[in-house]
Amino acid sequence: MTDLVIEARNLSKVYKMGSQEVHALRGLSTTVARGEVVAIMGPSGSGKSTLMNIIGCLDRPTSGDYILDGESVGQLGDDQLATIRNRKVGFIFQSFNLLSRTTALGNVELPMRYAGVNSRTRRERAVAALEAVGLKDRLHHRPNELSGGQQQRVAIARALVNDPAMLLADEPTGNLDSKSGKEVLEMLLNLNRDRGTTLVIVTHDPKVAERTQRVIRIQDGVVAEEGEL
Repeated sequence: MTDLVIEARNLSKVYKMGSQEVHALRGLSTTVARGEVVAIMGPSGSGKSTLMNIIGCLDRPTSGDYILDGESVGQLGDDQLATIRNRKVGFIFQSFNLLSRTTALGNVELPMRYAGVNSRTRRERAVAALEAVGLKDRLHHRPNELSGGQQQRVAIARALVNDPAMLLADEPTGNLDSKSGKEVLEMLLNLNRDRGTTLVIVTHDPKVAERTQRVIRIQDGVVAEEGEL
């Protein structure tokens, strides 16, 4: 097993906008070690979101190599990317991205449905994941019956349930009040401390970034700086 979960080598990403080319990434290289907690920061237009999409296997680079948990995935096709994504990456989004008509339990079971896990195992693992985030008594509640902080806890349980190589959190506290935001951040950091979960947080918030072990600052499509905040 490799000690690096993320290995990005000379990544470039070019978008064609009519006759123009937009260079979102310009030879970016970085790594994230197993068990590390890293923040990715950068102004709008820096390439931060593009990098997040590539490391989360939502997109592929125009050129360069991306190795996720020992597998070279930079040039895989859509179906292969989807398989790797479901197996290796747990996503936590600012907007929670829960299915509104489905219970907390059903939302957490979704990644396992895609992975072909049988119904009994799905339920057992989903219940355990929701218990782990403090929602044992909310299994059958739908998102509109939960607070914002509780919805984000459901999203964290869903992200964890396939035991991914890393959690990728995009502004995970952005839609929460300060108290709920602190609770969600503590939960993520506890997962790292207790389980060794690799955690990559894309954030604008310096208060979030200062709780991580390392900050990767993106500027003009490259890594401008790496280190503590």
